[in-house]
Amino acid sequence: MNLVIKNNRAIWGDHEFPCTIGENGFTDQKREGDGKTPIGAFAFRQVFYRADRMEKPQTALPLSIITPDCGWCDDPSSPHYNKYIRKPFSASHEDLWLEKSMYDVLVVVGYNDQPPTPHMGSAIFIHLANPEWGPTKGCIGLKAHALLHIISQATTDSRLVIPF
Repeated sequence: MNLVIKNNRAIWGDHEFPCTIGENGFTDQKREGDGKTPIGAFAFRQVFYRADRMEKPQTALPLSIITPDCGWCDDPSSPHYNKYIRKPFSASHEDLWLEKSMYDVLVVVGYNDQPPTPHMGSAIFIHLANPEWGPTKGCIGLKAHALLHIISQATTDSRLVIPF
């Protein structure tokens, strides 16, 4: 089953959920830091979650626990660009361990990862929407019940589909 994004709605089978998108809309020309959500079809790679904040989610996807040393490289000049990293890490990176709840559970999607092309965008996730329901930096944001429902049914054949 695929997660299809249309008109700020996430469609998963017979279910529709409100979602947030990148602050600058969608693009088929994603660039690092542009605040846009990429258009296309991207595999669900794995789930990360905060075991200190929630029970282990049910999923058939590969599952990892977020710890304070978890991050994601967003430095286009690094050989680790758009990859999971462990801190301390000298290149620019995004922390996965946040005070806010947005990364309490997230799905890594296969955007710009085989292999990563510098400057084409990194750290594209399906994660929890921020409490103010504001836009993301390019990811898809969902309410917790929606994201947990999706990952409980997702497989490695599942895709995030964002049509033109």
